Amino acid sequence: MALEWEQVVVDAADPVALGRWWAEALGWVVVDDSPEEYEIRPAPDRLPGLLFGTGAAEKTVKNRLHLDFRPDDRDAEVARLLALGARRAEVGQSGEEPWVVLADPEGNEFCVLGPRRT
Repeated sequence: MALEWEQVVVDAADPVALGRWWAEALGWVVVDDSPEEYEIRPAPDRLPGLLFGTGAAEKTVKNRLHLDFRPDDRDAEVARLLALGARRAEVGQSGEEPWVVLADPEGNEFCVLGPRRT
């Protein structure tokens, strides 16, 4: 039996706007641009993707699941994402972590990691 990871589903107040933001942030392509389900992927034939759908409720608490990204240059990537509209998020970190917690335009937290430890 094989199990393939297809996508991560993200509830959104505005699936199209949030999907476009993530497509720009990640440099991914849009594979479905319908107003109810907006899907992006690294390439049209690559998985997993992110599928943005209409959420029933506004986000009010910390995510139970979040994405981590490891760029070549953490600080430069944080600056780029902030310029795109991300914001810094406080989720109880001590301040000395090698990662930065950000939130997308709808408040979904994600982390930008520092260099991998050897």
